[in-house]
Amino acid sequence: MEKGAKIFIAGFAGMVGSAIFRRLEGEGFTNIVGSYHHRAPALASRGVSESPRLVHIDLRRQADVDALFEAERPEYVFLAAAKVGGILANSTYKADFIYDNIMIAANIIHGAFRYGTKKLLNLGSSCIYPKDSPQPMKEDYLLTGPLEPTNEPYAVAKISAIKLCRYFNEQYKTHFLSVMPANLYGPQDNFNLETSHVLPALLRKFYLAKLLKRQDTATVLRDVQRFPLGVAVGFDGETSTHERVVDVLERIGVSDSHVRIWGTGEVFREFLHVDDLADACVFLMKHFTAEDIGEFINIGTGKEIRLNELARLIQAAVGFDGEIRHDPSKPDGVKRKCLDVSRIRNLGWRPKIDLKEGLEETIRWYAQAVSEIPAARSEVAP
Repeated sequence: MEKGAKIFIAGFAGMVGSAIFRRLEGEGFTNIVGSYHHRAPALASRGVSESPRLVHIDLRRQADVDALFEAERPEYVFLAAAKVGGILANSTYKADFIYDNIMIAANIIHGAFRYGTKKLLNLGSSCIYPKDSPQPMKEDYLLTGPLEPTNEPYAVAKISAIKLCRYFNEQYKTHFLSVMPANLYGPQDNFNLETSHVLPALLRKFYLAKLLKRQDTATVLRDVQRFPLGVAVGFDGETSTHERVVDVLERIGVSDSHVRIWGTGEVFREFLHVDDLADACVFLMKHFTAEDIGEFINIGTGKEIRLNELARLIQAAVGFDGEIRHDPSKPDGVKRKCLDVSRIRNLGWRPKIDLKEGLEETIRWYAQAVSEIPAARSEVAP
């Protein structure tokens, strides 16, 4: 990729899109266009390059996507836009997850083909693998068994995107790459407790529990204004009494003495810092083609951790000394989900951020984001 090449990041406002931008910016790329849907991202350019031009667009609408590609003619596309969420969100909004993600992928991949994009990189998810897949999961295991029911709609949409890229490559000789990352975390993650994944949900619960133990209701209200708890909770962080705050948080498993987490905690997951993912994506886009990597390629650490151990790591990093309680009535999801990363290692890439370091950095980012909410808006009512 030439430093002045036109690059389009679909889903710029999300965790992955913003990390890819930071990586490109750091390498001196200057001609970047980003799309957002729900709200414009807060830009904090470090002065390495000009801030990207942002486009507000609904990527589910083919006519709008075609108009964007016709106007911008991007040479390189990072497809990082998606409707994402954890077990609760996937189980609740099944139709939305499959429809939105299929439409986003189909429109962007077809637009890239129609308007002559040189190379596209499609971001997938490790949930594409069968529920009872052998571990670690090799790329060859795709479609060798039934999917995990709690995230099947999302997985089907992501598999469809992989196949779209493959068949455009075969029929039209395009250069569309697909990558499958491990569970991601880091700055700009989704911390909404109704729709988040397990790591950001645990981080937030322990953070709120620490605030309650300090009786720091004002900062709890800042937190809820910055990161909504979820529609079902019905609490938006406006001025409230301490007793009201305690009652709301207790209902979602947070108190000054304990944190309640979903499931048994006896399942294993692999976690990858989003900045490592961005590094891998730019590495692949710059140096490799679909012929080099195959139908798709895994990106991860190749290391898994039991969720109970993850919870204790986060608890220690946040600094909450209360109890961890489990809710075994809630689903665990698949028992193990660890990627075989030998293919990308053979290409010369390895992650650089270990889990403890990445957690500490994410907690600092989270606390800073909460602290930026004006104090005047978070005063506790008498």
